[in-house]
Amino acid sequence: MATASLAAVLLSLSGITPATAAGSGPAAGGAKAINGPLKVCGTQLCDADGQAVQLNGMSTHGTQWFPKCVTSKSVDALATDWRADILRVSTYVQDEGYEDDPAKFTARAQKFVDMALAKGMYAIIDWHMLDPGDPYFNLERAKTFFTAMSKKYKDHPGVLYEIANEPSGVSWSRVKSYAEQIIPVIRAQDPDSVVLVGTRAWSSFGVSEDGDESEVVKNPVRASNIMYTFHFYAASHREEYLNTLDRASDKLPVFVTEFGTQNYEGEGANDFAMAQKYLDLMKRKKISWVNWNYSDDHRSGAVFKKGVCDTDDKWTGTSILKEAGVWIRNKIRA
Repeated sequence: MATASLAAVLLSLSGITPATAAGSGPAAGGAKAINGPLKVCGTQLCDADGQAVQLNGMSTHGTQWFPKCVTSKSVDALATDWRADILRVSTYVQDEGYEDDPAKFTARAQKFVDMALAKGMYAIIDWHMLDPGDPYFNLERAKTFFTAMSKKYKDHPGVLYEIANEPSGVSWSRVKSYAEQIIPVIRAQDPDSVVLVGTRAWSSFGVSEDGDESEVVKNPVRASNIMYTFHFYAASHREEYLNTLDRASDKLPVFVTEFGTQNYEGEGANDFAMAQKYLDLMKRKKISWVNWNYSDDHRSGAVFKKGVCDTDDKWTGTSILKEAGVWIRNKIRA
């Protein structure tokens, strides 16, 4: 646990005064104030005192499509009603996103990160490259984006950088090479924050393209204070994926920056039983996780019922939530 003086410093860095922090839930002290600056200790994510921590939270959907779902009120509900520790802010590169207007989507990402920090949560800055799956396709854009983001947040202890959402169709050596070019860009501005490195085959440690975690274990990224990401969707990704996460987390620091209880497209019926197996494993091994997604998209994986984000009115409780939303809110609150 952080000391009272450290908590005050962290709140100050986040722009939160003791008066504005008053209330209940994480926003009262905040996950940042409790755990302090994060760092990687062996295979664990650790707090300021070197103790392993597990963060739980939600991811936005694409900020180009669902900005109305990320407001001061909705983020406050995530922090206080859901009791989440962390918000992942997903900036799509293609699909009408950053590529079309870099200044607009950089500013939007910063706005949403600032909201999370102001509510006492951590924030993941997610470079949501998806298609093309080769991260090198967006190398220069990534350098520009992460220069701007790391320059702004270099003094904020609550920010993590996810540098490539889901690489696919390329070798691990190429993903590794990309990471070794982007991480120094961040470190030039922000030498201390945790960097999250996407793994091959849609961040599955290669399983979705007939690989496994051994390629990363044998050839890790040459950088410190990093973690590797793993994504799963419970209705599609069964025991082979679960076992991969178990093995990989024995040897590597792993952060599950995206998962759902549906199929790999975030659609269809929820498989809560399989999802619970993952949650049980991650709780036992203190693997932090973020669920997809905090929006009112039509898919079953979006937590809000369609139209909820149109009013910016009621964000708390379960009446506004789909089945998956009720389930994941309960898991985060627990």
